[in-house]
Amino acid sequence: MSTTSTREYLTRLGDTIQKNFTLNRRVMSFAEYLELVRAAPRSQMRSAPQYVHDCFLHYGVEDVEYPWDTVRRFRLFDCPWADGRDRLIGQEEVQNRVFRALSNFVREGTSNKLILLHGPNGSAKSTLVRCIGRALQHYSTLDEGALYRINWIFPAEKIVHAGIGFARSDDQDSRENDTYAYLPEELIDVKLADDLRDHPLLLIPPDSRRQIMQRLLAQDGVDSEFILSDYLRFGQLSHKNRTIYEALLSSYQGEYLKVLRHVQVERFYVQHRYREGYVTVEPQLSVDASERQITADRSLAALPSALQSTSLYEYGGEVIGGNRGLIEYSDLLKRPLEAYKYLLTTVERASVNLPNATLYLDLVFVGTSNEIHLSAFKETAEFQSFKGRLDLVRVPYLLDFEQEQAIYAQKIEEAAGARKVAPHCAYVAALWAVLTRMRKPQAEAFPEELRELIVELTPLAKAELYATGRAPETLSPAQAKLLRSHLSKLWHEADTYPNYEGLTGASPREMLVVVFNAAHSTKYSYVSPLAILDELEALARQVSVYGFLKQEIKPGGFHDHRNFIEQVRGRLLDRTDDEVRSAMGLVEESEYERVFQRYVNHVMHWTKKEKVLNPTTGRAEDPDENLMREVEKNLEVTESASDFRHDLIAKIGAWSLDHLNEKPDYLDIFADYFKRLKESYFDKRKKSIRRGIEELLTVLAKDGASLAEDARKRAQHTLDNLVDRFGYHKDSVRDAVSLLFRERYAD
Repeated sequence: MSTTSTREYLTRLGDTIQKNFTLNRRVMSFAEYLELVRAAPRSQMRSAPQYVHDCFLHYGVEDVEYPWDTVRRFRLFDCPWADGRDRLIGQEEVQNRVFRALSNFVREGTSNKLILLHGPNGSAKSTLVRCIGRALQHYSTLDEGALYRINWIFPAEKIVHAGIGFARSDDQDSRENDTYAYLPEELIDVKLADDLRDHPLLLIPPDSRRQIMQRLLAQDGVDSEFILSDYLRFGQLSHKNRTIYEALLSSYQGEYLKVLRHVQVERFYVQHRYREGYVTVEPQLSVDASERQITADRSLAALPSALQSTSLYEYGGEVIGGNRGLIEYSDLLKRPLEAYKYLLTTVERASVNLPNATLYLDLVFVGTSNEIHLSAFKETAEFQSFKGRLDLVRVPYLLDFEQEQAIYAQKIEEAAGARKVAPHCAYVAALWAVLTRMRKPQAEAFPEELRELIVELTPLAKAELYATGRAPETLSPAQAKLLRSHLSKLWHEADTYPNYEGLTGASPREMLVVVFNAAHSTKYSYVSPLAILDELEALARQVSVYGFLKQEIKPGGFHDHRNFIEQVRGRLLDRTDDEVRSAMGLVEESEYERVFQRYVNHVMHWTKKEKVLNPTTGRAEDPDENLMREVEKNLEVTESASDFRHDLIAKIGAWSLDHLNEKPDYLDIFADYFKRLKESYFDKRKKSIRRGIEELLTVLAKDGASLAEDARKRAQHTLDNLVDRFGYHKDSVRDAVSLLFRERYAD
C-alpha cells in the first residue's frame, strides 16, 4: 500500500468513525439529553433489571417442542450477533427461571435478590451468564439499547470569563443552551468522569424528577405496565457527583442552569473487557468496591476553588464496574463466608458502604455455585440470613442426548483439524453421557395404571423417550400412549428431590477430554466413533478419579456405566445397519409407509364392504385379501384378522379425533407396526445383506478385482451411497462395516 493510498484509507476511516460518533450521539448537553428522553421515555427510564429484561426480549423468543413439553426459548442464547458462536445448548427451563426473576425485579421496582445458578460442575452455568453478558454488550451498541452517563467539564479560565454559547443554537446568549459539553480538549482544564455511571436523570431533584418522568410517560402513551424503578424515583447522585453539584450550585448562587453547563452527557457501552456494565468476580479474597481521594492530586488544581476545598473520591472495584448492568460472582460459595457477607446489605439495599460514602447501585446480581458448596453453605447458621436474598435457580446436566450431541459436534470438528470425521462420533459420546445421568424413577409417584411401566423403564429406554418420544418397543400401542401421556410428569419427577436427575453423571467437560483424546487416536487415521468407545472404556476404569463411577448399580441397570458402553455400541451398530441396508438400495425409506398405506386403504374398504379402485386398470375391485394377509403375517398378528382390522380402523378414528383436520400420520399411530414390517422385510433378506457386505468389504480391500462385474458394481454403488448420503469416507466405511459384519452377519 503506497503512502498516498494509506493516507486516503485513514482519511476515509476517520470520516466513518466521526460520522458514527455523531450518529450514535456519543456526546451531548444535558438539555439535548432531555430531548432524547422526551422522544423515547421508556428506553431512557429503565433501571438495570429493566434493561436486562428488555435485552432478553429484544432478540425474540420461540417455542421449542420437546416430547415432554413445549418450552419458550430466548433467542438471545443462540448468540445471533456472533453467528451462534459459544451459544447455549438447551436449558430453556433455566432461561425462563432467570427471566422470571428479572420480571419480578421489574415489578418490585428494585433488584433485591442475587440470582444464584447452582448445579453440578460443567452444567453450563457460566455459559448462560456469558451469553447474557455478551448480549448486553451487543444490545448497548444499538439505538434501542443506548446507555448514558455524565461527565463534569471545567473549562480553561479564559473560557469561563469569555463565556461560551451552545454551538448548535442560533441564540448564543441563551443561558438555557449554554454548555461546555462540546468544548475541545485543549480548552478544558479538568474533566471528571463518573466512575459509578449515575443515570443523567438523577441530576434533576427527586420531586421534580418524578413529576417530569410521569408526565413524559403519559404523553408518550407508554403502556401502563411500565414501572418506574425505585432507583429513578427516589435515587440520588453518588457522593462525588452530589459534592460537585452542591459546590457548583453554591458557587453560582443557586443558578441551576449554570450548573448544567458543566454537564456532558456521554454514551457508554457495556464492555466486559473494560469492566463497564458487565463484570465477573472470581472467587478471590478481596473487597469488591474501593475509593481513592482525587482532590489531593495536583493535576486537579484547576478545579474551581469551591471544589478544591472539598474531598472528592473516585471509586473502583468490580461492584462499581458492574453498575448500571450485570455483575457475576463466579463460584460465589468458594469464598470464605466473611468475604461476601457484605452482599447481604448490598443486595437488599442496593448499596455498598465505603469509609467515606454509601454508594447506591443499579445492578443485577448473578452468582454461580456447584452443588457441593451450596449444600455445605446450607448447613451454616448464616444461610437463613442469606436465604431471603437469594433466588436459587437449578442448572442440571442436559438429559436429551440430541441436545448433548450438538455440544460435541462442533468441538469434534475443531479438534479433528485436517482429519476427517466419521458419522455418529458426537452421538456416541452424547448418548453415553446422558445414560450416566439417568435416575431411576420412583414408581409410587405415578398413577397406579402407570407404575408397572415405570418400573420396567431402563436408562436407555428413558433416554430415548426424553429425546425422541419413542416408547420402548416391548410396549403395546395402548401402553406406549399411556406412557407418553405422562412423559412431562416423568421429566419433572425429580425436580423437588435433593438428588435430582441431572445432578450426577459425566460432565460435558469430562466428555470433551474423551472427544479430544479420540480425535488424536493413533489407532485410526480419522476421528472414529470406535475411538470414542475405546476412550469411554478407559474412562470407566478410573473409578478413583470420577465420583459418578462410584455409584451403586440400581435395579434396571441404572448407573451401570460399563454396560452403557455396550448399549451405545449396540445403538451405533443399529444406525450403521440401517445406513448399509439403505445404501444397498434394498428398499427405499418410504417403502414401508407405502405398503402400509396401501394395506390401510384396502382394510378401510374391506370394513365398509366397498370396492377399491385399481390405479393401474382403473377398475373397481374387491380389497386384495392376499395383500392384507401378507402384511398381517409380517406383523405377526395372533388375533383374528377381522378383529385386528376393525381395531386398526378404530385407532385411526381415535387419533383423528385428537388431531382435527390433520391427515392421519401412520408412522406416529402405528410406529410399532412399521418396525415389525421393517424387521420382517430384512429377516427375509439377511442373506442378501450379508452377501452385499462381503462384496463391499472385498471392494474396500482389493478394489473388487476378484468379483464378478455385477457384484463389483453393486458394491461400488453401496460405497458411493455411504459416502455421498451418509458422510462416510473409505476408511470409516471399512471399519464400520467390518464391525457390523462381525457382530451381526458372521456365521
